[in-house]
Amino acid sequence: MTASNEWGRVDTDGTVYVRTATGERVIGSWYAGTAEEGLAHYTRRYEDLATEVALLDSRLRSGAGDPKATLAHAGTLRASLDTVAVVGDLAALDGRLEDVAKAAQSKLEEAGAARAAARAAAAAAKEKLALEAEELAQSSQWKAAGDRFRAIVEEWKAIRGVDRKVDEQLWKRFATARDTFTRRRGSHFASLDEQRGVVRARKEELVAEAEALAGSTEWGPTANRLKRLMTDWKAAGRASKDAEEQLWKRFRAAQDRFFARRAEVFSERDAEQLANQRTKETLIAEAEALDLSDLRGAQARLRDMQERYDAVGHVPRESMRPLDTRMRAAEQRVRDAADSEWRRGASSGNPLLDQLRGRRAGRRGGGRGGGPPGVARRGRAVAAPLSSDSSVPASYTGRPSFTPHRAVSGARPDHSPVAPSIRSRSRSA
Repeated sequence: MTASNEWGRVDTDGTVYVRTATGERVIGSWYAGTAEEGLAHYTRRYEDLATEVALLDSRLRSGAGDPKATLAHAGTLRASLDTVAVVGDLAALDGRLEDVAKAAQSKLEEAGAARAAARAAAAAAKEKLALEAEELAQSSQWKAAGDRFRAIVEEWKAIRGVDRKVDEQLWKRFATARDTFTRRRGSHFASLDEQRGVVRARKEELVAEAEALAGSTEWGPTANRLKRLMTDWKAAGRASKDAEEQLWKRFRAAQDRFFARRAEVFSERDAEQLANQRTKETLIAEAEALDLSDLRGAQARLRDMQERYDAVGHVPRESMRPLDTRMRAAEQRVRDAADSEWRRGASSGNPLLDQLRGRRAGRRGGGRGGGPPGVARRGRAVAAPLSSDSSVPASYTGRPSFTPHRAVSGARPDHSPVAPSIRSRSRSA
């Protein structure tokens, strides 16, 4: 009994054949049942093989399958088609496996190109890091550059896929740049430590001088010197952090001690000067209120006020001129009154002037013919100037008996009718 279909047959003796492009090929024997059952069995085996090929193609297209493994599997299946014991369209199956192999090969080439691009990109990234490191090797931004070198190491580790040889060459460049920077930084800080030692010694000298000046009572010169010490401190540079803090505390404490003492002394002095100012203001008010009806008494009291005014101590600097101006004005008031009285006394209390005035009045009463014409003219010539209120020569008048208690610049050459003006002898601290 036989059975057959388009792709194979089962002969009467149980031999199973598959039809191919080159003819029939014996694939096995079937004795377990009828010929139809045998043909169906080998047909299902073909369908299983076709399903395996379809699954291989589907995984490749979805990306779940590895192109290299797919290509190898497809090659193995194609090689087995000449001996596989199945009944079906082996030519179609071979064509499908060829397509799968081509697709896998294409995927492999794409993956290879992607890997090559990734290797190139990774190499370029490391090349960029190496160039950056070579630039940083000459930097003097020690902290920032050091931090960046450490970050570059971490970035370097994260970059993968570079060819071993290329990676080694790039790493050698990076390591050389980092070593150069490390040597420069070490040399810089060694020099800096030496400079800081010099700065520390200089600032210790400044601190010692400031502490010596802290007890001084020469307020002005010492304050100026402390200011210059502060300028020198700023110009000296910086010592190490700990030394800088300790020296600054000592330096600042010395300054604070001096200026606190000065402020205390100045506060006491200012209070004393304000009291002196009030005392002088009281004396000036008394001088301004002198009763000039008793001129001689006013002059005596003014002299006493002047002596008391001069005996008062320092006043605030800004009050010196206003106080002296008021005192001079009070003195000038008495002086003007004395000058006015002196002028009146000079014209009314002189006997010679009285005699000349009498003669002149007699001539006026006797008419023009009362004496020789020359005598009348001479009388008029003499009497005219003497009748005015202007000052007269010393030989024609008496002088007031007032004698000043000291000579004053600008007083009359023959006498001083009032006590001299106050001289500006007030002093400030």
